[in-house]
Parts: sequence; C-alpha cells; structure tokens
Amino acid sequence: MSEPVDPACWLCERRLGRKVQHHHPVPKAKKGRVTVPVHPICHRAIHANFSNAELARIGEDRGALLAHPSIAKFVRWVADKRPDFHAPTRGPR
Repeated sequence: MSEPVDPACWLCERRLGRKVQHHHPVPKAKKGRVTVPVHPICHRAIHANFSNAELARIGEDRGALLAHPSIAKFVRWVADKRPDFHAPTRGPR
C-alpha cells in the first residue's frame, strides 16, 4: 500500500499546515463553484494582487497566476517557510 500524500497548497505547492483555506479560482461572486486548498498567506497574496474580475478571467489557470511578477516573487519567497508560516500580506506597490 502506498504512503498517504500530504496535501499541498494549490498556489505554492508547499505542504499544508493546520490552517487551510479554500480558494475559489473563479470567485463565488462570478459563479465559481470549484475550490482549491491554500495556505491563508497564499490566499491573501492572491486577493492582494487580483480583483474578482481578473480572477474570473484567469479561472483555474494556476500558471497564469504564477506568471504575475508579484505572485512569482511571493512564491519564491515563501518556498522555504514552514507550512503554518504567517506574515502580513501587502498589496501591490
């Protein structure tokens, strides 16, 4: 029997910790139904950089989020943090 795989964050692909949020790639306000597990800090980073309209256009395309310079920089920065790492999240400058 295979080992259970630790669930990973949809955005940064790090192992999830005790606190998990469920992000709607297409916002509920835009009729999105699918959810994906993310760290709270990753969830805040997504919403700090994209409006609901932008997220609706991007949809479930994780690669499009990662192509955004601020998200790419965030994912590189958070890569070596522990699963339950928390820090204030700033919007774009």
